[in-house]
Amino acid sequence: MNKILIIDFGSQYTQLIARKIREIGIYTEVTPYFSSVQIDENVKGIILSGSPYSVDDNNAPTWDFKAYEAKVPILGICYGAQLMIKNYGGKVQKSARREFGAAILEIKQNDILFKDVSNKSVVWMSHSDTISILPKDFTIIASTNNIPVAAFRARNKNLWGLQFHPEVFHTQEGIKIFRNFATEICKIEANWSPSNFIKNTIEYLRETIKNDRVIMAVSGGVDSSVAAVLLHKAIGKNLYSIFVNTGLLREGEFQEVLDIYRKLDLNVIPVNAEDIFLEKLSAVADPEQKRKIIGSTFIEVFMKEAEKISDVKWLAQGTIYPDVIESATDVKAAKTIKSHHNVGGLPQNIKFKIIEPLRVLFKDEVRKVGEELGLPKEILYRHPFPGPGLAIRIIGEVSPQKIKILRKADKIFIDELKKHDLYNKVWQAATILLPVKTVGIMGDERSYQWTIVLRAVNSVDGMTADWSRLPYDFIADVSNKIINDVNGVNRVVYDITSKPPATIEWE
Repeated sequence: MNKILIIDFGSQYTQLIARKIREIGIYTEVTPYFSSVQIDENVKGIILSGSPYSVDDNNAPTWDFKAYEAKVPILGICYGAQLMIKNYGGKVQKSARREFGAAILEIKQNDILFKDVSNKSVVWMSHSDTISILPKDFTIIASTNNIPVAAFRARNKNLWGLQFHPEVFHTQEGIKIFRNFATEICKIEANWSPSNFIKNTIEYLRETIKNDRVIMAVSGGVDSSVAAVLLHKAIGKNLYSIFVNTGLLREGEFQEVLDIYRKLDLNVIPVNAEDIFLEKLSAVADPEQKRKIIGSTFIEVFMKEAEKISDVKWLAQGTIYPDVIESATDVKAAKTIKSHHNVGGLPQNIKFKIIEPLRVLFKDEVRKVGEELGLPKEILYRHPFPGPGLAIRIIGEVSPQKIKILRKADKIFIDELKKHDLYNKVWQAATILLPVKTVGIMGDERSYQWTIVLRAVNSVDGMTADWSRLPYDFIADVSNKIINDVNGVNRVVYDITSKPPATIEWE
């Protein structure tokens, strides 16, 4: 399959570049700058990402341009463009002021990279350095009102560079620039589609697994569900899907999801381990400790169930491409905010071979594949739900009473969103139980009860998010229903914090 490689120098926008190329209908992969890049007949172009570094920093990431410049076209974006300039003898220096925000693109030359791109279109800047001197045989192809070198190319090499970010929403015609690079310069046919992915993946799974048995954990989420259906179409009943009830799911969710899986004819093994999880979480308040307990307990329960199935050779997982990218990032530049919400962490001595049918897909692509496979909307458009479940939406210690309170409040919120046609207009909605009791008046009597937080955000992939502007009357109605129907709650608040600075989940 023809593809474009993206070399990641640590930019927060790298995944957006990959998503834009995929939108065109062209397959792309991301690889960190320090990895060895193999250029085979399938690689038709390379894109260099931005970076939080300056090219003149002592520890700035570098890349061997001369090893690849004669093999495929290369497009540098922001840091990638500046690194290209420095590598070929030009000069990059600190900007007089940080260039951040919208700028007007002035196209100086008719270059194929800007085919059908409007002159004076809006582009988005985000950099502290600027290109001051071009190397020999490089030429300016676009400027802005603030910087003379907004875009350039080498006259005698297949090298292009942009100091703005075509991958972000604010660059009006960024998709055209990527399309020109991929189809006009790299000469790739746009044929990446969900139907092609399904056909190729099923063939690959059949050839790889043959008649072996496969186990996997399913959760009701879109990733594990789509992966399970793909495997089922490839190997049928040789897939054993294990669905664990941790006791931390939403109200009625375990049975609802189980019924859907059975309608899909999946070979599902339900495991009720509620008591085990709640016992191990007893008196535990620290969020990291809760995650680790839930993760390790899940593995114990899952592996115990897997041992009951004979001759299993493979373990399937619903890993998607952002997980793959994050696991390959430069750990020297990464900072842990909190452990990943997905329960997991496989033991090192695992005896199964791993297979991950969705490891090349982004979340939106997983949904498109799911639609093509005929999965029900209840699965495809279910809001993201953390692996540790309600345990991390109960701030502080987890108890059966608190789970009962949170489940009931959560059901009211989700049901009302669906009733008022708001559920699919929100990326994720949740209720959080605070370890805070407040004074209230209920029935002319003093009350001293718990506080519930309503959280609703809009996002594309969860990397950034903005709080949802739900109608005031709707929020007021939900608040009244929760206070009237959920014993133990006398106060409801609405979270209006975006990510960043906050995270979507509270723990």
